[in-house]
Amino acid sequence: MTTLLHRGTERSRPVRSWLRSTPGTHIWLLIIAITSLVIQLSTQGLERFLLHRNSSNIHELTRHPVQSLFTSAFWIENPSSLLLYLVLFEVVHGTVERWLGTLRWLCTVVVGHVVATLISQEYVLWSIQNQHLPKRLAHAMSHVVDIGVSYGLAASAGILVYRLPYPWRWLYLVGVVAFFGIPLATGGTFTDLGHVTALLIGFACYPLTRGVPTRKPVAANDRAGHSG
Repeated sequence: MTTLLHRGTERSRPVRSWLRSTPGTHIWLLIIAITSLVIQLSTQGLERFLLHRNSSNIHELTRHPVQSLFTSAFWIENPSSLLLYLVLFEVVHGTVERWLGTLRWLCTVVVGHVVATLISQEYVLWSIQNQHLPKRLAHAMSHVVDIGVSYGLAASAGILVYRLPYPWRWLYLVGVVAFFGIPLATGGTFTDLGHVTALLIGFACYPLTRGVPTRKPVAANDRAGHSG
């Protein structure tokens, strides 16, 4: 009886149910909101220091790789884009976390973020070492601001394809590949390479979707409640 009452309460409070099932998404959002406020209130010099200090560029990865990979996921360069990220987190991260559970969602995001960062920065290092960049740009690219949550979002967007039914899955797949792939194919930056890498990581995380329990529709729960 207690379980049935709990289910009924959760259905009557959809916002509460959503928050309870997506703790990782909203804790992450809260941290980004705090760091964005810090940036917004900082002087120009402090802002520049914080963004560079928490970047996962070649310079920071060489000095403290684990810390830079971790902290770079909690900052966005432009605080005015916080509202956009809020929407994207709810639609993409929230949907994936509620579907897969926090642990599997977090695994997808972390692997996507780390691998995409390392590959994109390895490309920058290769470009510098092989003199594909002018000397005046080599130092700047070693210290470039490379922060944000877009790699994790791309990884979640990738694994989300397995949540959609046919034929919408194919339409979504074409759309997401075009969205991330066209910029790279038309002369994109190291960031575009990172996005495509993270998207492919999301696709490759298909094994994490196996064995995920299917949520029962409301009607089924209602019938179960009346039968007791």
